[in-house]
Amino acid sequence: MANSPRDSPSLCCWKEHYLVNLVAWMTMMNARIGFPAAVGQILREHAVPELHLTLNAGKWDYERWGYPDETGVGSGAELWAWMGDGGSSSIKERWKGMQNALAGLFCASLNGMNSQLTTSPTRAFPPAGDLPLLPTPHTYRLLHATLAAEHVCTENLTPFLKLLPCPARAGIASLLMPHKIFDADWHGLGVHVRWRSGVGVELALAVQVVFDPVRVSVEQKRDWSLRSVFDRTILHPCPVANSSRIRVKLPSDSGSAYSITPEPSEVHGDFATYDVSAVSDELDVALRWPEETAFPYTTATPSSALSDFSVQRALKGASQTHGQLSLVIRNNRPDEIRVLYLETMPWHVEFYLHTLRVERDGRPQDYLSSNLTYTPPIPHSHPALLQTVLTLPPLSTLRLSVDAHKSFLRYTEHPPDAQRGWNLPPAVFVSLSPSNSSVTSGREGRGWDGARRVYTSVMLVDLATPDFSMPYNVIIMSCTLFALIFGSVFNLLTRKFVVVKLPMHEERTHVVDR
Repeated sequence: MANSPRDSPSLCCWKEHYLVNLVAWMTMMNARIGFPAAVGQILREHAVPELHLTLNAGKWDYERWGYPDETGVGSGAELWAWMGDGGSSSIKERWKGMQNALAGLFCASLNGMNSQLTTSPTRAFPPAGDLPLLPTPHTYRLLHATLAAEHVCTENLTPFLKLLPCPARAGIASLLMPHKIFDADWHGLGVHVRWRSGVGVELALAVQVVFDPVRVSVEQKRDWSLRSVFDRTILHPCPVANSSRIRVKLPSDSGSAYSITPEPSEVHGDFATYDVSAVSDELDVALRWPEETAFPYTTATPSSALSDFSVQRALKGASQTHGQLSLVIRNNRPDEIRVLYLETMPWHVEFYLHTLRVERDGRPQDYLSSNLTYTPPIPHSHPALLQTVLTLPPLSTLRLSVDAHKSFLRYTEHPPDAQRGWNLPPAVFVSLSPSNSSVTSGREGRGWDGARRVYTSVMLVDLATPDFSMPYNVIIMSCTLFALIFGSVFNLLTRKFVVVKLPMHEERTHVVDR
């Protein structure tokens, strides 16, 4: 019998999730047939040889899903670019112009990435391509910014699809139904541009979605197909695509027999590949478990870790003036791991660097943190940037903590929903050691620059917030009192009181006014 919604196995269990990653590659050499002119104009106007933009909604669960194909899975919007100096416009001017252009192109609030959110973490975000040579003494500079509160909706997906050679009409792009994508457990959009010597400008448009077929199945089964997941099938291949393929990871540790239809074009290891460009009829890839009546939930953790290490991050303290940033990092491997820890903090949360503590299994071991660089914040201007290399001993837990001071903001600097708190961007961990993870993708979970990044969750910080309803209350009370007092005084000043004599048969004297 299937579990009811309140049964404990269905509330805390290792469920079956499927990652769908769609990537479209285009180069400037194929500009006549595929490279979008809107992106090319932005690159030429602002002289950008490399940029990366991601728009994500949800929290990526590394422990249950493993490493993503697209490493930029931080919640909200993330934009970073390498730009060269020189020319009539400065890097800051071109950075701001590029933000505004991308904001208009993708209907996103990227123009909110001002100087208070922009940093240059070159150690965590190296170039993904070959930057063109610049004449001496000009150099390249990295600019990186994050909007943790940015939401992803259909307004972002619609212009994204228009950049594809066959937008939602043929090929794999025809599967991108908004009402299905935004109902997923996690979804994200990515735009990656890099310059490569001998190739030119490369553009990669990526859509990454995580579906849970058990959640949407009436029978609580993990069977899925293109129609059940996307509510569509592939009818025609994209005529201008050089290659179009669907790769399905086959279950490697399934206790039940499964079937995949139709027959794959080829099978390499745990992956079945379908050549969409050779499709002449409707293509509906399906993976089913005929012997299962319902997905067997289990509360046991996997025998092998899906990620090399796990991170928990929190801002402790109930005070509106002080707090403590705390991180718990667990090494899941039997050997030592070295990771680069990057923390970008807005200026209104300032670290006390002398309070930085590193503990291993409850014992202080500060030597596990090395190569530390810290750029202090500039109030009302620039954020703080903390970078350090952490050494994680085998199968151990590392705790890092640092005290923080919460600044007092001007009343004009608070957002409209000030009582909700301020969003803090996620921290980034870059693995400096080879991976032994049991779950890897085609690029072994690494980004376009070959780096494997792990993003933590977004945090909220509670700052001292004024009572914004007080001016409204004062205005209402003042206007009311002013109206009452003015009305009474004006009445006394404009009226004239006289005595009116009545006839003799009247025994009373009335006082009337004119």
